[in-house]
Amino acid sequence: MTAVQFGVLGPLAVTTDAGEPVVVPGTKVRALLADLLANRNQVVSADRLIDDLWGDDAPANPAGALQVRVSQLRKALNDAEPGARELVESRPPGYLLRVDAVDVGRFDELARCADVERLTEALALWRGEAYADVADAEFVRAEAARLAEQRLVVQERLAQARLARGEHDLVAADLAELVAKHPLREGLRAVQLRALYAAGRQSEALESYAELRARLAEELGLDPGPELVALHRRILDQDAGLNAPPKAAVIRNNLPAPLDELIGRDEALAELRALLPRQRLVTLVGPGGVGKTRLATETARATSYPDGVRLVELAPLPAGDAGVAEQVLGALGAHEAAGTTQSPADRVVTALRHRQLLLVLDNCEHVIEPVAELVARLLRDVSGVSVLATSREPLGLTGELLWEVPPLPVPDDGDLDAVRRSAAARLFVARAAAQQRGFRLDGQTATAVAQLCRRLDGLPLALELAATRVRALGVRGVVDRLDDRFRLLTTAQRDMPPRQRTLTAVIGWSWDLLDESDRVVLAQLAVFPDGCTPEAAEQVCRTDLDALARLVDRSLVVLDDSGAAPRYRLLESVAAFCLERLTDADEVRGRHASYYTELAERADPGLRGADQQRWLALLDTELANLRSALAHGGGLRLAVALSWYWFLRGRLTEARRALAVPGDPEQEARAAPWRVGFALSQGEVIAPDDVRAAVAADPSSHAAWFAVNALIEHGDLALVSELLPTAATDPWTEAAVLTSLAHIAHANGDQATLERTATRSAALFADLGDRWGRLRATEWVGGLADMRGEHERAAALHREGLRWAEELALWPQVCAELSWLAWLAVQTRDYAQARELAERAYDLAVEQGSPGALIFAEMSLGLAARRDGKLDLAVTHLSHLADLGRGESQPALYLPMVLVELGYAIEQGGDPDAALALHIEAFEVAEAMATMRDAVGPLEGMAAAVRSPEVAARLLGAAAAARIATQSPAAPAERDDTDRVTARLRAELGPERFDALLAEGARLSPGEARAQL
Repeated sequence: MTAVQFGVLGPLAVTTDAGEPVVVPGTKVRALLADLLANRNQVVSADRLIDDLWGDDAPANPAGALQVRVSQLRKALNDAEPGARELVESRPPGYLLRVDAVDVGRFDELARCADVERLTEALALWRGEAYADVADAEFVRAEAARLAEQRLVVQERLAQARLARGEHDLVAADLAELVAKHPLREGLRAVQLRALYAAGRQSEALESYAELRARLAEELGLDPGPELVALHRRILDQDAGLNAPPKAAVIRNNLPAPLDELIGRDEALAELRALLPRQRLVTLVGPGGVGKTRLATETARATSYPDGVRLVELAPLPAGDAGVAEQVLGALGAHEAAGTTQSPADRVVTALRHRQLLLVLDNCEHVIEPVAELVARLLRDVSGVSVLATSREPLGLTGELLWEVPPLPVPDDGDLDAVRRSAAARLFVARAAAQQRGFRLDGQTATAVAQLCRRLDGLPLALELAATRVRALGVRGVVDRLDDRFRLLTTAQRDMPPRQRTLTAVIGWSWDLLDESDRVVLAQLAVFPDGCTPEAAEQVCRTDLDALARLVDRSLVVLDDSGAAPRYRLLESVAAFCLERLTDADEVRGRHASYYTELAERADPGLRGADQQRWLALLDTELANLRSALAHGGGLRLAVALSWYWFLRGRLTEARRALAVPGDPEQEARAAPWRVGFALSQGEVIAPDDVRAAVAADPSSHAAWFAVNALIEHGDLALVSELLPTAATDPWTEAAVLTSLAHIAHANGDQATLERTATRSAALFADLGDRWGRLRATEWVGGLADMRGEHERAAALHREGLRWAEELALWPQVCAELSWLAWLAVQTRDYAQARELAERAYDLAVEQGSPGALIFAEMSLGLAARRDGKLDLAVTHLSHLADLGRGESQPALYLPMVLVELGYAIEQGGDPDAALALHIEAFEVAEAMATMRDAVGPLEGMAAAVRSPEVAARLLGAAAAARIATQSPAAPAERDDTDRVTARLRAELGPERFDALLAEGARLSPGEARAQL
């Protein structure tokens, strides 16, 4: 079975087997998944799913809407783990989710155990209430209630197991909140009474019983059960059987009481609780403000050591102070006896030698050497002591386990559901609501909250400081002022340490501990807006790996090894702090621009060969650095080097903006065809002489082909034929020119040329290893199959093309392949599928700002609507496209087809005369373009609209003959129109008369048939 893990013990969660989160898009798709998970491995009928998802507000086509959501769910799963779409099976009368990897299964398994460790592990699986993000939905209510009851049973059994181990004090404390939430649950109350009595708190146990008896009588009219009554009697009688077993020591700690909820650290707490019993030294490392202290204290609070926990605050010590041992003695309450000659470290060892406790050493970084010396001795000489340290750098001791505390996960976008699931957003919202009573997360605030969390890197302290400003500025006002974050993010809260009252102080604490050379390197690293490779850091910052490693150890630089190559990153707030302290900014930025210009120039040829995917990924990773380099010295040289990358990624506007900067004469000549090509690609009209001038300097270059190829969509095929390179200087340009010729042949209906050019282009690109080129060539091989009526083969080719394009993240080509598949779905009468595909293509084209892709997608939307009887919608789409096509300096290649479809929609809407005018216009455009294949559709459309049945029959005959001549068989959907007209004419004329007129028409040329009108 495909490795996808599902979690319902909290908000709905989906992860790959490697632990990567899987994004399930949209509220309805998540609700569908929750419904299937609640009924996993069982068929859920389509009718029930529709009712669960929409209730009384079902869409017009509920079955189709459900199918779309199922397709989106399958795609989300399959994108994360190839083959995972098969988990969602179509089974009459509905769907089935076949899955075993659900956290509930592991919970059920652990819940059957009796030991403390496994029961604790079972409860650690819970991340909140079951099905938390859909808990109000009727379809999960029973399952969520069942799981909540199971959780309570496990909590009761865990408390009983801990009582048997003698943890009466801790159990009594832990049960207080749980009993308050479930005051009438007698089993839970019984465990609490036992714990309180065993802890020596008999009066509290009796008060708890009395409170339960009163509530039962008042709320339910009942008395406590016989078992609880008997326990109450035993407490009154001071039954010796209820006494606590002997304990090794008194459990005590000096941890501060929590003042608010710890948010977003449930998994971290569970992991650390499991680690501490096995590991004597654990150091929590991370940048200032990430929440190391709070995580350490909450972890310590959740642990059980015979002699308890002691927190030692080291922040008050001056940097380098040797008084660490004295601080530990103070926390232990060990007082110096008169006349003692022992050193403080010896006294710590003596005080702890026979104790079993957890020592929490907080804020070690500024006294790292004396801390390391003391801890090394404790680990060596005191076997019962474990240490949990917090520091911005490791202690550097043998046996030390480093646990890096990450910032809280931030939302990827402003989608309300995504923001609600983000731990960073939940922390900010909770703290903001505490400052401003009316603040809440909703559709109006979600986008601003998401932006704020991302800008502050999910850093808990920064989020909490920002929350204090919401009352005065509102969340949008806080976001707008983040460019001045060091003045903004301060607090007047008097119970916070001075080093945490401002963001500047938090970062400055670490900055002040660096030597001068490391400060210089750190400041220079801030010029990389999205991190850098070790090589880039060494060259731009003129440093070495030792200096970088020191900065990583001090938690000021983050080493990110999640990608193809390791990268050094700064949190945004750290980078902003460092930029203010960068003294040689112009020189450093100059080196940065030079490095990335050379990188782009190495990448450009690689984008046209077998390493295309690797170079695309590398440039994607470095995009922020490339943009920064453009703004700080890269200029036109860098813009030209990036032009093909921008085209492949569909960033046309960005390319034009970068290419608009001036350069030297050589750079201007190289940039000219790129400027023209991008302008044409965005629908602008360029005078023919301007195009000629742009490509004149090097008419056989890649850029020249790019500019000329962009002309095709504008319909000026004569100028394209004049300017296309005829003697390519390299195989790539030859293959690219062949794709242009294939495009033209498709527009002209020239199947022989189309087959020759597309096939040869595909072979050349395959030899080069250029997957984009193979995509383009295969697109026209698929177009040939469509022309020949081989729709299944065409769809298979375009599905393969779509897969390639998605793997390479070539979004313009993804648009094209989706539109082709939508077009083919129209031709084969699958109108629901056509609309779904065309809508995806249209949305993506809008994102990409690609006029050509928008036109293709909207054409399929219009055709699908017309063929499916949605005439008003069809007229809207098709009229818009017709206006666009008429507005071109040359007739747009798509215009005849659009006018024909619009004519049919008008005719079916009851206005045959207006429809006839559109079909005649379509014929005249096709005639002017000299494309006989495009004249067939207008003839068939005229037959549908003309009032004379005799003329209509001859037009049908001429159209049928033209289809044979052009080898363009009608698609199933096209036959629906001709069959409809044929049936009407046969009824009006009689079969024999109709057949005779049809034969007459077959002897007419398209022009002669048009003359019949």
